[in-house]
Amino acid sequence: MCDTGHAHDHGAFGFLVDTPEVRTLIDEARRQMDGFADYPDRVEALKSAFAQLLASDGWLPDDFAMPDSASRMGGGIGQYALYRAEDGSLCLFSLVVPAGASTPVHDHLAWGVVGVYRGEQRETVYRRLDDGSDETRAELEISREQSLRPGDLYALIPPTDDIHYVKTVSDTASISIHLLANDTACVWRHKFDPDSGIVTPFRSGYANAPCVE
Repeated sequence: MCDTGHAHDHGAFGFLVDTPEVRTLIDEARRQMDGFADYPDRVEALKSAFAQLLASDGWLPDDFAMPDSASRMGGGIGQYALYRAEDGSLCLFSLVVPAGASTPVHDHLAWGVVGVYRGEQRETVYRRLDDGSDETRAELEISREQSLRPGDLYALIPPTDDIHYVKTVSDTASISIHLLANDTACVWRHKFDPDSGIVTPFRSGYANAPCVE
C-alpha cells in the first residue's frame, strides 16, 4: 500500500460502487476496447452509455461526492475510485471540485472520457509546443476553453487533448465522472506551471482506495 495521505482506505479494486449504471458503462468500455483500436472511435462509441450514467440520479453515494480535506490536488478536491481494474487498464472515478476551486494543470497519460454530473465547470486545455525531451520543463499555450454543464462530455486523447485544468464556476461543488484507460490516481503523471514552464511529477491518489507499489 502506498502512502495516499488518507486514513480511510476501503476496497482496492473492482466495483467500489456497484450499480447497474456503473456496470453498464464498464461493460461497454470493455467491449469498445476489444472492438476499436482507434481512441477517438472508442470515445465516440462510449458516449451513449456515458450519457445514460450522467442522466441517472441516485447511483453516486454521498461519500463519493464530497470534498476531501487531505487532497493531494489541493483545494479540497476529492478523487474517489468507483471502479478499478486490477491490471491497471481501466478506471472510473468521481472528481469533486469545491466552488471556486481549480485543479492544477495536469496530464492523464491515457485516453478517456469525462462528463459533468453536477455543478458547472470551466475547462482550459493546453497544447505542448516543445518536443518533451526535457522532463522538467514544458512550453504550453492554451488551445481551447469551454464551459461545461451537467450532461456535457469531452474526450481526453494524448497527446493533443491530455493537458488541462478545470475550475468550478457554479455556486456549489462540481462533480465530474472520469473513465480512463489507466489507474489514473495511482500512476505518476505531471503537474505543469504554464507561466514558469516547470513540470513536477505528480500522483494524486484516491481518497477512498490505496495505490499499490
